[in-house]
Amino acid sequence: MTALKRLKSSSADFAAKLAALLAFEGAQDPAIDATVAGVLADVKQRGDAAVLDYTRRFDRVQAASVAQLEFTRDEMQSALASITPAQRGALEQAAARVRAYHEKQIAQSWSYTDDDGTRLGQQVCALDRVGIYVPGGKAAYPSSVLMNALPAKVAGVREIVMVVPTPDGAKNALVLAAAALAGVDRAFGIGGAQAIGALAFGTKTVPQVDKIVGPGNAYVAAAKRRVFGVVGIDMVAGPSEILIVCDGSTDPDWIAMDLFSQAEHDELAQAILLAPGARYLDRVAASIERLLPTMPRQIVIKAALEKRGALIEVRDLDEACAIANQVAPEHLELSVANAEALLPKIRNAGAIFLGAYTSEALGDYCAGPNHVLPTSRTARFSSPLGVYDFQKRSSVIGVSKKGAAALGAIAIELARGEGLDAHARSAAYRMK
Repeated sequence: MTALKRLKSSSADFAAKLAALLAFEGAQDPAIDATVAGVLADVKQRGDAAVLDYTRRFDRVQAASVAQLEFTRDEMQSALASITPAQRGALEQAAARVRAYHEKQIAQSWSYTDDDGTRLGQQVCALDRVGIYVPGGKAAYPSSVLMNALPAKVAGVREIVMVVPTPDGAKNALVLAAAALAGVDRAFGIGGAQAIGALAFGTKTVPQVDKIVGPGNAYVAAAKRRVFGVVGIDMVAGPSEILIVCDGSTDPDWIAMDLFSQAEHDELAQAILLAPGARYLDRVAASIERLLPTMPRQIVIKAALEKRGALIEVRDLDEACAIANQVAPEHLELSVANAEALLPKIRNAGAIFLGAYTSEALGDYCAGPNHVLPTSRTARFSSPLGVYDFQKRSSVIGVSKKGAAALGAIAIELARGEGLDAHARSAAYRMK
């Protein structure tokens, strides 16, 4: 039997139990953070030598130089040629959908001219070089290559540098094939905090990047948190999450499998169902018990469900939406008869899946929107990875002679109020 938590929103202690269920501080674990701090300091000081040492220690890969760990473009193209036609077709179709979706996110430069002739605007430029981290420990993720690299390409990033761990030297052909399809420029078989350090600080072999994106384990998350400021990062990602709001009309087997789809990522993943009516929750619980033994990753799924999963009985769908906004999940399925009616009530979610036929798994691979999403309640203030993460904006100000007089008077008054005389005199010079 799976010891899956059953909660009821009407219970007096529900708020406390929900808070306990949502609590996750793994990315800030003091022991992990201390280890990562040491690795980053070592990579910053010793560069390639440190990267090699940690790669030997953690991934059991022997190499004489970091250059030996780099995949050439020919290797990536060969991987693309080596996969089955079905695999290549799936990758190409997924890539086309992801590219088409992200092309709609491109921001444009703009400007306007005031009545006095002053030009004001915004210039949008792509980042020069970005690093993408692709997980490679418990599983291989070619989909992550597409989701991280394609928005960067659409944005116009000049160079994309990929890092992916290769434990025991195992190279995944699908990951390299995806890199070839997505236009990755350079790729290295390194991972962990040492890879983040190499991208952030640069080494003799690994070029320094402007921003690092992509999910990873707790060590990678801690490393990204520490190098932020030296480089940009997309987000500090936690374990995968799914929250399903269901009205009881969806086949309970579908709901059970959707919960499994996130729980199978790792033991700290979160899977929660909100539904009015205990009888439907009973049916889903029965589906979980029947289907779990058929899953190849049943041990991981069971651990995740028991640690951070729950079936929650709510009063109605309005309350379910309110709880969903509080949870601010990475993935939110609205598996109800009229999902469009609930959509305006949702404010906090990484991605919203509408209707019973919209499984979260489609979003992971091929729907089009990005699967790199805010976790650990950060959807309250964060967005999915997108083209906008690879573009930056510069303000453009071109003041006319007439404008210098009008704006100068305002600036002088405010500068003197702040006690900054040079500011005031700088503006005044242009008014003569």
